[in-house]
Amino acid sequence: MRYRVLGRTGLEVSELSYGTWGIGKADWGGGDDDQALISLGRAIELGVTLVDTALAYGDGHSERLVGKALKASAETVHVATKVPPKIGGWPPPEGVHVDEVLPADWVTASAEASLRNLGVDAIDLLQLHVWSDDWVGQGGWPEAVERLKSDGKIRFLGVSVSYGQPANGVRLLETGLVDTVQVVYNVFDQNPEDELFPVVREHDIGVLARVPFDEGGLTGKIRPDTEFPQGDFRNHYFRGDRRRDVAGRVDAIASDLDVPADRMAEMALRFCISDPAVSTVVAGMRSLRNVEANARAIDAGPLSDAELQALRPHRWVRDYHSA
Repeated sequence: MRYRVLGRTGLEVSELSYGTWGIGKADWGGGDDDQALISLGRAIELGVTLVDTALAYGDGHSERLVGKALKASAETVHVATKVPPKIGGWPPPEGVHVDEVLPADWVTASAEASLRNLGVDAIDLLQLHVWSDDWVGQGGWPEAVERLKSDGKIRFLGVSVSYGQPANGVRLLETGLVDTVQVVYNVFDQNPEDELFPVVREHDIGVLARVPFDEGGLTGKIRPDTEFPQGDFRNHYFRGDRRRDVAGRVDAIASDLDVPADRMAEMALRFCISDPAVSTVVAGMRSLRNVEANARAIDAGPLSDAELQALRPHRWVRDYHSA
């Protein structure tokens, strides 16, 4: 496993982080808790030192599974979790005040609920699960965060910015209130490089890159005839002609890189760690096979300059989540 420093937090974290949305049974058509614990334990054995979860994942179910895994391991593992919005969704509604979405008492209560679910004394990284830069300077949430820090309940604060809105957090980063940012970043969605990453570098902000596989599209396994289980959110994400469109684009990427389709997941992960602004890549990996394959990909290191140049033209601006 390879490691980097998570910005100004000073925490040394693995370049591969374990994402727990899927094991929280959030819109993936169910899951197997025993298998989740096995895969999470294996990831820790292979050197993964950061687990990313959220209070909203299965209404705390994901956090409770993480807590069991932490109790069963003797390794040092850092935990990142998130404060959900009190109202609205992802992204937050336009025109609302931050006190409707992230009021101070809600931030405190959410952090304390996460502490109970995880069974830890302190959360290494508490992240705001939604954000709008219109909220900069609004509300009492910063004071709540400071109290949580002074009480020893959290160590650092981060923000998770919405899909397709990587710059909608730049003003917050410039205030110095947050230490990390979590953002969608992958071969298709290279947009964080434009406005977000320059600010990250200037202020030494840690970056958690999420959705490295474009919900599976960049693994090469989504084909025009792919079928998903009933209840799996990818039935909506890849609806209509989207599976055909994604498959064609991934085939073009594999051709330009001169790699077989079964190496696309590896190349997708390695793309993310090829930018030094990225501290760690958050990948969902519910099976042992995926845990071990992802660990091997990270061990291979960043892509070459030639490979990165081959991927630049494959930036694909679209929003499958809200469209």
